Amino acid sequence: MADNQYTNTKVQSKDFTSGWLIAVIIAGTGLTLPILYLGSEVALSVGFKNALWAFGLSTLVLTIMCLITTKIGNRSRLSTYMILHFSFGKQGAKIINFIFGITLLGWFSVALELLSVAVVDTALNTLSLQLPKWPIVIVMGALITVTTFFGIKSLEKLANIAVPFLTLFLCYVIYVSFENGMSFQELLDWVPENPKMTLFEAISILIGSSILFPVMMADFSRFIYNDKQSMIAVLGITIGFPLALTFSAIPSIQTGEVDIIKVMQEFGLILPAFALLLVSTWVGNASNLYSTVLTFSTIKTEWSFKKIVIIASVLGIGLALLEFSQYLFDFLNLLGVLAPSISAIYIINFFWVKNQRYELNEITDWEPAALISWVVSSGITFLTYLEIFQLTHAYFIDSFLLGGLIYTLLNWKEIRKAN
Repeated sequence: MADNQYTNTKVQSKDFTSGWLIAVIIAGTGLTLPILYLGSEVALSVGFKNALWAFGLSTLVLTIMCLITTKIGNRSRLSTYMILHFSFGKQGAKIINFIFGITLLGWFSVALELLSVAVVDTALNTLSLQLPKWPIVIVMGALITVTTFFGIKSLEKLANIAVPFLTLFLCYVIYVSFENGMSFQELLDWVPENPKMTLFEAISILIGSSILFPVMMADFSRFIYNDKQSMIAVLGITIGFPLALTFSAIPSIQTGEVDIIKVMQEFGLILPAFALLLVSTWVGNASNLYSTVLTFSTIKTEWSFKKIVIIASVLGIGLALLEFSQYLFDFLNLLGVLAPSISAIYIINFFWVKNQRYELNEITDWEPAALISWVVSSGITFLTYLEIFQLTHAYFIDSFLLGGLIYTLLNWKEIRKAN
């Protein structure tokens, strides 16, 4: 992608790129420790057949949402940050960006913790060296922070090489796991003795893990040549997401281990797995931190980039030291409550309120209808999440439909006028 990131302006044609390239970039984000961990945890919690259903249905929901929001980015040529200005207003967008920033910070801490666990496990299994986790968390966090300051571009180039190798390597792991373990039919029939979650809970957690993709798809699709090419970019989610989850699910069931390094120990593949996962997760987490900083910088505009990097890094390292990953599933469920309605609101704003026409000089400070719709729909959805009452029996769908319905009703006169 171009060096000019067009934070506040429309992308120019000289910087357009292929949808296939964006699809590969999106798919590569799945080959990191947090997503692989989720695939393993879900499979060991519900069984392989149910895990495949969870992978497929969650991907279907995310794909449908991405197909719509990718068009908005492609046709408006604006970033998610700017699109939210039209829907929520300049000040309202800061509230939404704060939610995004907290989310990205949460992912940073989870990835940092899992990366540190991988370092500890690799040292123990290859060098018989017992390392405490907390210094590794601090050191890895500091290295990722330095990378975010100075070296993220060079590390991205390394990741572009590592991700295809990691894909091939995981294919080889699947092959070895079938050679040394249960048959495919045995795998399909495998269920845990004490399931830790229901199929619906698994679907909800998986949707929550990637719910920001539909919301922030415009950041990718604004750089793509045309509508058709932007549809191709969604294949990064449609194919890449379930593939990454399945890559981790199969060997985890074969070995009974959720920790990817312990899985690789069973196959005698610790060092190559660690090297490839280190690069992909490192650059993914540097990107998480970078995105966190960009998001928070829209709220605290008077703070320098480096100051926000340091503050965000310290907070993320602190969460990792407190083992925030223990609360990962609750965190992802909360995202399933808060985020879908945001997508619904800016979809309706673009297609029906603004009639696919965004003019930068028309941005206001506040858009009360969007904020009211988001707060009310999130509040009602939280009640359905707690099962106080039910609507569709899928709270993430409740969030999307309620946000869209309330926003449509509040803007009914404008929608009729615009159309």
